[in-house]
Formats: sequence, structure tokens, C-alpha cells
Amino acid sequence: MKKALNTILQYVIFLGLGIWIIYHMITSLKPDQREDLLGAIQSVNLWFLVPIFIAGFFSHFFRALRWRLLLEPMNMHPGIANTTFAVLIGYVMNLVLPRAGEVAKCTVLAKYEKVPAHKMVGTIVSERAFDLLCLVVIAAAAFSIEAHVISDYVSALTKSIHDKIMRHTLVLFLILAGLLALTIATILVYRRHKETKVGHFMREMSHGILSIIHMKKRWQFLGYTVLIWAMYTLQIYLGFLSLHDTHHLSISVALVVLVYGAVGMIITPGGIGAYTFLVAEILGAYAISEISAQAFGWIAWAAQTGILIVLGISSLLLIQLYNRNRNVETAVDRK
Repeated sequence: MKKALNTILQYVIFLGLGIWIIYHMITSLKPDQREDLLGAIQSVNLWFLVPIFIAGFFSHFFRALRWRLLLEPMNMHPGIANTTFAVLIGYVMNLVLPRAGEVAKCTVLAKYEKVPAHKMVGTIVSERAFDLLCLVVIAAAAFSIEAHVISDYVSALTKSIHDKIMRHTLVLFLILAGLLALTIATILVYRRHKETKVGHFMREMSHGILSIIHMKKRWQFLGYTVLIWAMYTLQIYLGFLSLHDTHHLSISVALVVLVYGAVGMIITPGGIGAYTFLVAEILGAYAISEISAQAFGWIAWAAQTGILIVLGISSLLLIQLYNRNRNVETAVDRK
């Protein structure tokens, strides 16, 4: 009961933070700027929503295929359709209540594929651990590629003046130093809290990553991982193309926006408020006007959230129909 109350309290607090961010963003604009923002959003080329939707679907489809690889060593071989439906249902449940989706997708798959739900929980931890590692690697790569812009952005925020070469060196040094500090801090925290819940969680994460490294189909797993993040990046890049003021931005900029957006998704439930704010902030580093940057942030967030809602609700309906027909076909075959 206490754990449930803590979860609800955390959800309310971070949802409140997201709503406050939205309120702050809107109220900080003048009336004419709000009209410009609405006009910028309405100017989006709607035809790009089609390939964005397709890329969004395939990002989840590849995630379902990757999850099946993690289930194979436990002698679980769920069908592709049910696994995909379960993943999509899990995502839409996460919009309602963070982390509820992870439980939901295991429960749904267990119901329709007759596999034990509790045995699948470890694979969820493995996926989270590996995706976190991927996000760190992508952030390091993206910030290194875009160092000439990011360093200028950091300099503007801190109001410091550096030589261009020094700025590049500083950014790369900070990235490497940050990764090293994170590694050392993780080791120290684990040693100090080895027998606590924190230590147990860190141990599970490390076991999850190691299980992926030593799995038989690890190259196939890595291939699906690349495809997942490629689809995420493609959605952002197509979003750039859909707006006049952002159509010139490159794939490497899409990677930077992807990282900022991912952080926003972590901060507040479904990224509400935080996603738009952080994406708009980093686009400002690329000389995108405040209005256009916010417009892109809202469009990107709405598109991704809309995709999850449409696919998630559709999956809730289709999974029942699919399995009803499958059961009928099985019964006919037995006769």
C-alpha cells in the first residue's frame, strides 16, 4: 500500500512539473507570439506524418523482435504478432502510469501465449539497462559530431569566450571526463550499497547487459537495436523536413534532439512539457527561432504520443480479434 502511494505521489509531482513547464512556456510568450506559434504548428506539412507514423511503428516492431530474442534462452517462443501487440499495449499503458506498461506487456503476453509472466521481468531489466547504455553512447557520439555547435551553445550559456579549437577540445574532454566520472561513481555507489535495493538493481542491470553480450544471437540483437534507434532518429529527421524553418537541419542534429527528447521523456510522464522545452532549448543553439523551435517540439511530442495512442489502442482491440481467430483455426485443425 505504501509503495503504491509513493508511486502515485511521484506521478502527481512529475506530472505537475510537466504542467508547470507548459504553463511557463505559454505564459512567457506575448499574445502575438502565441499566434505565431499556432501558425507555425499549422504550417506543418501533414504528408510527412505518414512516413513518421510508419517509422514509429517499425521502431516498436523491431523492439518486439528484439524482446523475442531475450525470451528464447528461457525456452519461450511467443508469436511475433502477440509480442508486437504486447509491446504497443505496454507503451500506451506507460502514458497512463509510468512503469505500469512494463508489467502490462508481460501480463498480456503471458495471457495470450501461455508463458510465465514473472520469468519475463528480468528481460525488461536487461532491455532498460542496454537502452540506457545505448543512449549514453549516442549522446557521446552526437555531441562529438556537433561539438562546434554545442560548444558555442555552452559558451553562450556560461557567457565565456574560447578559441574555436579550445572549445572543441573542451567539449570532447568534458564528454570523456563525464563518462569516466559516471563509471567511477557507479562503482563506488555499488560497493557502498551492495546489499541494498540500489545495489540489487545495479547488479540486475549489469547481469542484464552481460546476458545480452553472451547471448547466442547477440549480433541479431545488436542489429535490431541499431534499427530501433535509427527509426527514432528518422522520425526526428522527417519532422525537420515537415517544417520550413527546420528542413535544413541534418541527421546529426536529429541525434542531438533525440538525446534531449529522451531526457524529457524520463523527467515527466510521457515527456509532457519537458520534451518540448528541452527540444526547443537545444534547437535554439542552431539559430532556430524560439517560436519555430517550440512549434517543432510540440509537433514532435504530439506525433510520437499520437502514434503510441493509436497503435496502443488498436493493439488492445486487435489482439483479442487475432487470438480469437487463431483459437478458432486451432480448434478446426484439431477436428
